[in-house]
Amino acid sequence: MVGPYRGLFNRPGVKGFVLAGFVGRMPMSMLGIGVVLLISALTESYATAGAVAATTNVAFAIAAPLSGRLVDRFGQGRIIAPFAVVNGLALVSLMLCAGFGLPDWTLYASGLIVGATSMSIGSLVRARWSVIHGGSGKLHTAFAFESVVDEVVFVTGPALVTVLATAVNPYAGLVVALVCMLFGCLALAAQRRTQPPVQGVKSASGTPILIPGIALLSCVYLALGAVFGSVDLITVAFAEEHGVKGASGFLLAAFAGGSMVSGLWFGSRHWRISLRGRFVRALGVFVVGLLPIMFIGDARIMAGALFLAGFAISPTLITGFSLTERLVPPSLLTEGMAWISTSIGFGVAIGAWAGGRLTETFGASNAYAFSLGSAILAVVVGIGGSGLLRLPEAPSPAKS
Repeated sequence: MVGPYRGLFNRPGVKGFVLAGFVGRMPMSMLGIGVVLLISALTESYATAGAVAATTNVAFAIAAPLSGRLVDRFGQGRIIAPFAVVNGLALVSLMLCAGFGLPDWTLYASGLIVGATSMSIGSLVRARWSVIHGGSGKLHTAFAFESVVDEVVFVTGPALVTVLATAVNPYAGLVVALVCMLFGCLALAAQRRTQPPVQGVKSASGTPILIPGIALLSCVYLALGAVFGSVDLITVAFAEEHGVKGASGFLLAAFAGGSMVSGLWFGSRHWRISLRGRFVRALGVFVVGLLPIMFIGDARIMAGALFLAGFAISPTLITGFSLTERLVPPSLLTEGMAWISTSIGFGVAIGAWAGGRLTETFGASNAYAFSLGSAILAVVVGIGGSGLLRLPEAPSPAKS
């Protein structure tokens, strides 16, 4: 599986932006669970914790396409740094408001700014890959590698923040997330040799969400985001119900671990099935994988079930970003990628809010029904609208 990935890093500057992108993405797996652990520890309310996390994700979801458009127009180097500084100040404010027991609205206000200034680092890195390998078979492998990086982040991030928050200090996980964000973002901004060319006024000529295929993908990823957001919060509650709250990060790491393994395998293959066909099949596998988690009452068995359930995540993300790269014009590439991230962000917000409410009302195991229902909705929408994902004839890693 490793062979196809070896040739990706020969170009000058590639290793630098890959490393910066990895570090800069760590907060995306640490922030949500870090906020939940901190606020639930201080307020003893999963509903409040979930609502603050949801506020942060909604703000990110709204702002991501806008920041993506700014990047397309002015360049990554000029946009990333100021966003990172404001984001860091807002995260410090959130921790201080929680620590001093200030009114809940201060938590929501701080979380709003944190989300609005969070950059979609994965979209920025994928845009660089698109410039370097666009139109060649290596782009499929590059996107697969990025999905693997995402999952490495989601394997290590939740476990790290959980250990720090439960064994060291409730604030420690968010502090580490803050350091990773600043280092990764500023390092990425400094690497201008590999950034996509500035498109100028062309980036204002339209918006990717008006492209039918992108609109469909956004709806599918909205539902998938609800799965991710609800599973994150419900799994933390599940671990606490079974007396192993400290293991919640490792349970979430198992979910991401399954995706990481499947991503390595998926990206190493040369597929004859079209991108559209791969996409709808991955959605179906995801639903099947989620079925068992509603009926498990042991944390060790749950870890294995979550690992298997995660197998379809990377293939779904890889094909979704590949479809986006083919469907949007180059002048809107970063914004197009950001619409996928923004849809996932909205979904995560809905999932975190619903997961918190349902967990407190019905218990963690029953609340997983929401996650399963969201996955089924993604399949229905994806299959029903798959005709919108037919691609024009063009050079591609796979025939479509």
